[in-house]
Amino acid sequence: MNIKNAQLDVDNWIKTHGVRYFDELTNMAQLTEEVGEVARIIARRYGEQSEKESDKDKDLGEELADVVFVVLCLANQTGIDLQSAFDKKMDKKAKRDHDRHHNNDKLK
Repeated sequence: MNIKNAQLDVDNWIKTHGVRYFDELTNMAQLTEEVGEVARIIARRYGEQSEKESDKDKDLGEELADVVFVVLCLANQTGIDLQSAFDKKMDKKAKRDHDRHHNNDKLK
């Protein structure tokens, strides 16, 4: 599935199962909350913090999907074609950063 289709899927879900999009500020707060949940899993599972027993059943993939869902909501409600924006970003990064990381001694 490409990003454009994902945006359409989210929009259809909102129209079918939701009442309407939350306003942009509410979705921004929701995005922050979801990113925090991802950070908690990463810090405990892959970082140096201890993982609580209650956190061991948390699904990182599901939490990352929550982040993507809210990002797609924000793109839809602000009129952003995220596929186009992403494609432009990848092109920019490919040109700008082509040799940058290969020459980084910290990564060797």
